[in-house]
Amino acid sequence: MSDGDGRDRLRAEIAAFYAGFGQPAALLAAFQQAALLVPLTADDRVYFSPLGGVDWLCTFTSIEEYALFMAARGHLQGGGIDGDREYRYHWLFGRRLQEYVESRAEPAGIAIDIVGSAPMAFPPDVAG
Repeated sequence: MSDGDGRDRLRAEIAAFYAGFGQPAALLAAFQQAALLVPLTADDRVYFSPLGGVDWLCTFTSIEEYALFMAARGHLQGGGIDGDREYRYHWLFGRRLQEYVESRAEPAGIAIDIVGSAPMAFPPDVAG
């Protein structure tokens, strides 16, 4: 399966995990090769959601998954888009995101499609 931006392969590897036969190395490779939607803050920084002492970089496999997240956080009122608001994001490869969170001084992980039907997370290594 070759989808160009790697998102189909990533979704397939996530589905394999949910089905009980996922392979960690294959999931990580698919993540690293996938282009993911990354929301930006008003000052052009990637969006992190702090939880439990970890900053989670929220990423999405589609604009629809991003919209689900925005709706869950109360940003899409009445089921629609606020026409006066700018929804800024970039498409970045997973390997770049991984390099970035690993370079941060504070613990950071990556969450994919966190409010969707098949969320996945790559937590930080906080050992030792």
